[in-house]
Amino acid sequence: MSPSRGSRRPIHPLPLRIMHWLNAIAIVTLIGSGLEIYDASPFLPVTFPQWLTIGQWLGGAIAWHLAAIWLLVLNGIGYLIWGTASGHFRRKFFPLTPRAVLRDAWAAIRFRLPHEVGVYNAVQRLLYLGVILLGMLAVLSGLAVWKPVQLWFLSDLFGGFFDSRVVHFCAMAGISAFLLIHIALVALVPRVLPAMITGGRLPEAQH
Repeated sequence: MSPSRGSRRPIHPLPLRIMHWLNAIAIVTLIGSGLEIYDASPFLPVTFPQWLTIGQWLGGAIAWHLAAIWLLVLNGIGYLIWGTASGHFRRKFFPLTPRAVLRDAWAAIRFRLPHEVGVYNAVQRLLYLGVILLGMLAVLSGLAVWKPVQLWFLSDLFGGFFDSRVVHFCAMAGISAFLLIHIALVALVPRVLPAMITGGRLPEAQH
């Protein structure tokens, strides 16, 4: 192996890439099946078209939803453990300050925000941390909706069964918004996608 190749590491390590795509499968399945469950008993004056949903009927949607939630939970726990133990969170998400977020947000609005592969700007750091918290909120509120009697303490925490549904819906709406922004950014900067598939290579000095 040449010295130049030996001094380079993957932009995205293999564990991160595996967990990223498992998470994508879980989230898309949860959103699609969740919309079908919502349509069966909507609490807003709006329903969603059938082509956006997964499951085709309430029972099928619930089955898909329960399967995907355990994939999300197990994958999420693995991600939190790996991200903490490997230093990924410390390197990629911090430091994070309001001033840096405002600076990078203003640069992004003017289309002057530089994008380096493997480096998160302050806005990206805030969004990633935010979607992790939204994921936790969605899981907890979802459990409160699923088992309101057995998990009464969670149901009470969110204000009861109906309020738990609202919180769960809002959390998933926030995750959906993040997903749309994430896909839009990949479409605008497509060179970042191959690294999430193959790992890519980045000089050691940039890690």
